[in-house]
This record gives sequence, structure tokens and C-alpha cells, in this order.
Amino acid sequence: MPVTGGALDGYRVLDMTQVLAGPYCTMTLADMGADVIKVEGPDRTSRRFGFAMTGDDGAAFLALNRNKRSFTVDLKDDEGRRALLDLVATADVFVENYRPGVTTRLGIDHQALRAVNPRLVYASISGFGQTGPYAQRPGYDIIAQGMSGIMSVTGASGGPPMKAGLPVADLAAGLIGANAILAALLARGRTGEGQYIDTSLFDAAMSMSVWESAQVWTTGEVPGPLGSAHRGAAPYQALRAADGYLIVAANKPHFWRNLCVVLGRPDLEDDPRFAANADRLRNLDQLVPELEAALAGRTVADWVETLLAANVPAGPILDYGQSLADPHTLARGMVQELDHPVEGRVRTLGIPAKLSGTPGSLRRPAPLQGEHTVELLTELGYDRARIDGLLARGGVRAMEEKQ
Repeated sequence: MPVTGGALDGYRVLDMTQVLAGPYCTMTLADMGADVIKVEGPDRTSRRFGFAMTGDDGAAFLALNRNKRSFTVDLKDDEGRRALLDLVATADVFVENYRPGVTTRLGIDHQALRAVNPRLVYASISGFGQTGPYAQRPGYDIIAQGMSGIMSVTGASGGPPMKAGLPVADLAAGLIGANAILAALLARGRTGEGQYIDTSLFDAAMSMSVWESAQVWTTGEVPGPLGSAHRGAAPYQALRAADGYLIVAANKPHFWRNLCVVLGRPDLEDDPRFAANADRLRNLDQLVPELEAALAGRTVADWVETLLAANVPAGPILDYGQSLADPHTLARGMVQELDHPVEGRVRTLGIPAKLSGTPGSLRRPAPLQGEHTVELLTELGYDRARIDGLLARGGVRAMEEKQ
């Protein structure tokens, strides 16, 4: 039976991040039960990122900041900074994604916060990392994709440079950051000490080049774009049928044999151009027309059903409208809803990791700016007079001020 609370119940994370990589990192921790406090300045720019909604916050902000509380502070105010440091003293993790050097100027770098809380795990997620010749460059997902090699292998051969359809460098940096935070918390359990984590969009993008780097180092060949094809297996790609494309992943000998039979082309199995996987890779430009000619007479849905029945891995290519409504997506709980005080009932993605004993949960929508400032100061032991004084001078901001 599941126990009360998520796996990270009892851990407090201060989230001083914007846009995608940092908020995605902290959201994964929040989903698993951590008390994630979004530390925000008075500016609303990062909240407006993404598609417009009814209220002041964009859809991207709502999508990336569920399960968090909002604490709004002006770090230029001495008493506001003091309140933040009091919050740091109660925290297990601090996450920021400023350009290197900014947190030092703000007085909230690792050394400053470590002096307040030696057990603090401090994570920096930047464009290029804290060291190296590019550390001070502005870092964005598309730049990391371009400089890491991702764009050189994305798209069709001979086509223009193309980024991956998803912001893979941002998302990978967020996941790697979360993984490193969990590792550091485990280490703290042994040592009693926190530590500093430095990761970046560039490092994350480079880390995903496991196939491509191996090809360079093993063969000396620089890989190029292959469309939907695979570097090491064939056929393993999108193929055209009568009404669109489907994925066929016949990457093992028995799958290839079954595919030849179900397509009514048993001769292809023994064709010297296609007999072994290496032959099929070498002659992919000849193999694909043969396969698509056999697929041309039937629909994608028909072929997917037929291929699966014949033990050939296959699947349709869905757009996001179709994927989000797919019965398997719904059965896996990957579409959920939350009640938002401004937007009403809003849909959100579900939690991808299903833990049997300490499952994650969706407990609250993305917070309104300053929604929990007074609540958190009260938890710190501030009395009402002190809180009112902070609010009056603007050292902290609360949602009530905007009502």
C-alpha cells in the first residue's frame, strides 16, 4: 500500500528559475512531493512566457509550475533579502538558472547561501556552465542544439539545419539537474553536507550524443542527418502507406523475417542487398522504395494492426491532438486536470514515473504571484506586524496587493 506523502515529502526546494529548464527540473521534484517554493521578483516577464491565457500568466508558466508555492521578494530591499535568507535556512535545495556571476552580484551565490545553511544542495542550470570559454554566452535551447551537434543530424539529408521539434536541450538539462539534486541529497545523508551542482543546456545536449559520438570515435566518420532512419538498424523508420506514414522497427533478424513475410515479399529476406542488417543500412536508399511499394495498397491503421499481429514492431505517427486524446495516453494517466483560481479547470500532463509505494501527485495548480508569501513568512515565525511592515515597504509582495 502507498505510504502517506510522496517520495520527497519533507524536502524543501527554493526555485529561483525562469522559462523552461529550471522550472521543469523543480516541477519534477514537486510532483514527487517536495515543497517547492517559487522565489520570484516583482517583475512578471517570465510568467507571461508562452501562449496567452485568460489571466496574466501564460500557458507555459501554468504547465511548468504546478505543485509549487509562490514567494515574491525584492532582493534590492535589505529586509526582503533577510526574509529570503531565513527561508534558505529552512531549505534542502536551491535551484537557479541565471547567467554565471549574476547570483554573486545579487548576494545569493553558493558561498553566500552555504554560510546560512551548510546542508544546502545548490544547483545552477545555465546555458554553457560555470566554466569554460563560453560560460558568459547567452544560452538558449536552439543554440545548445546547434553547437552540440544535434542540429547537424536532424532533418533530411541535404536539407537545411533543423532543430529537434521539442526543446530537448532545455528538457534534458532540467532532468539531469533533478537527477543530480537527488544524488546530492543521498550523498548528504552520508556526509551531512550539501554541495554545489553545475550543469548546463550545452552539457545536457552533448550527453545525448551517445550514438553519434561513438560513431565518430569508432569509425572516424562524422554522422549526418538521416530523416527518421536509425544509424545502426534497418528498417527502423517512418514508411509511407496508402494514407500516410507509419513507424516500422524491424531491427532484429526475426522481425525482418516476419516483415518480409507479412508484406508478401519473402524474396527480400534473401536478397544479398538486404540479407544482413549491415547490408540493409548500406543499401537503405534501395530498401525503402521496395518496402513502400509493398505498403502502398493499404492504410496506416490496417498495416499497424497487421504488423503487430505478425510480431513486427510498428505504430502510427500521431500529431499532438491525436496523441493527447489517445486511449493509451488516457489509460496511463498522462492527461490530468487541476482547478486554477483564474483559469478554472485546466488540463495538465500527468506524472510519467509511477512509484508503487510513494507515488507522485498533482496537489495544486501553478501559483499566482505572491500567493503564498504571507503563508511562508508565518511559517518562518514572522508576526503579523513584521509581515505588514515588509509588505508596506515592498520588501516582499503578496497576492492580496493585486486584488
